[in-house]
Amino acid sequence: MSRELLWTRRNVLQAGAAGLLSSAWTGGFGANLFAQERGDRPPQDEAVTIVNPRGRVPVSFIIDDSTCLANLAHYGIPHFAAVYPEKYRQDWAKLPNTIPDSFVRKFGEWSREHGVKGKYSIVPYPACIGRIDQKLPDWSKKELNDSLKLVRDFMTVDWDIHPEMVTHTFAIDTKTGKPFADQTEDYLENTGFSVGKSADQLADYMSFALRILKNVGLPCEGVTTPGGFGNRSREALSKGTLMALRDVYKTEIPHYFRHLFTGNESVAPRVEYATGLDTDDPKCVVSIIGCTGDWFGGWDGLTPGTVDQFITEDLDEGRLPEVIERGEPAIMVCHWPGLYFNGDEIGFAIFQDVVRRLHRRYDDLIWMKLSEIARYWASKALTHITKKEETITLRSPFGCPDFTFEFNAPHARDITVKSEETSIVLKEIDQPLDLVSGQWVRDDEEVRVCLDLPRRKDVSVSWATS
Repeated sequence: MSRELLWTRRNVLQAGAAGLLSSAWTGGFGANLFAQERGDRPPQDEAVTIVNPRGRVPVSFIIDDSTCLANLAHYGIPHFAAVYPEKYRQDWAKLPNTIPDSFVRKFGEWSREHGVKGKYSIVPYPACIGRIDQKLPDWSKKELNDSLKLVRDFMTVDWDIHPEMVTHTFAIDTKTGKPFADQTEDYLENTGFSVGKSADQLADYMSFALRILKNVGLPCEGVTTPGGFGNRSREALSKGTLMALRDVYKTEIPHYFRHLFTGNESVAPRVEYATGLDTDDPKCVVSIIGCTGDWFGGWDGLTPGTVDQFITEDLDEGRLPEVIERGEPAIMVCHWPGLYFNGDEIGFAIFQDVVRRLHRRYDDLIWMKLSEIARYWASKALTHITKKEETITLRSPFGCPDFTFEFNAPHARDITVKSEETSIVLKEIDQPLDLVSGQWVRDDEEVRVCLDLPRRKDVSVSWATS
């Protein structure tokens, strides 16, 4: 992508990073689909526009229905079929019960080689067959420990780990640690179990899942909802996520994946329930939104998708170019059984082609974990920004790397960043795509600055004029 095209898209990047985010809260589809509150917002001078990190468009990959060893489709379909016999007719017994660690490593190594990052679920108590912090009945303790070690030591470098509630099928009683005896629609995590629950009740349930991950040494900053979990209890889900992650993991910026849109709706993350921004204990929770369906291999590994749904062979059409050209995070969604595709790896092959096409079409993307996206959007929404003459002052409740913003300064030179401890002269560069933290670049009258924001400290950005 040329330098001219990148700067031509600047207004689109601004819309994705700021305008479309706010529009989701004011009327239109946002008012109908999201009951959650934004919470507090600090003043931000209109002369300063926060853009995407390093001026690039975030991309990420959400993997659902993954866990250690167990193929959730094999174990889960009988549970779904027991409640909805007309909807689930897959011959689950023919599906392999295992997705081997050799595939986890193969997938992880290829993804790392190509810079891919995202979220990888670990269902803590998959389909009620056993807890990953105790025993899975179809595998030895060593096999389970080796699988956990692979996720803990290898996958977490590039992937956030989420629980996908507790079982992804029938709910458990957190008091006994066992599935409820009543295994009907009302007790299926994917459908009725969350309906009518309070934030405290959902926090208790999520905390049970999080503690299992913590018991096996897995880091966690977010949660994923299975199926329709929380869809009719959105306010309680958002608040419960905030409560549970702060309680179990002391997470600074909790996030959750609940929503996925493939139409004209904004897919920019939503920063919710922000409070205490001027205190030592700021709080918020971020809703991460997917932008594609599972067009890889389906949730059961029986329905192959196509590359062209994501991005066409000529690189001009498809869902991903549509979202990327808007400047919003392009977050793909898949299911682990569909990537493995019962050993044929059809979904994985589709994903590889999607990544190759993306990298051929764009050179202004940045792969990020969901936690990194959540942190950036929280800082973007909640950073206090003032401008007075040739000085901009920023104060963020959270630290944020690669924080990037623009302002009009046609004759700017010698841009300096000062905080309580340091004073640094930023390096001016010529090419916008080369921008990293500690640098700035100009285009006619506009200036773009990239820096690492500290937590709860005033940072001033000042410049001389010729």
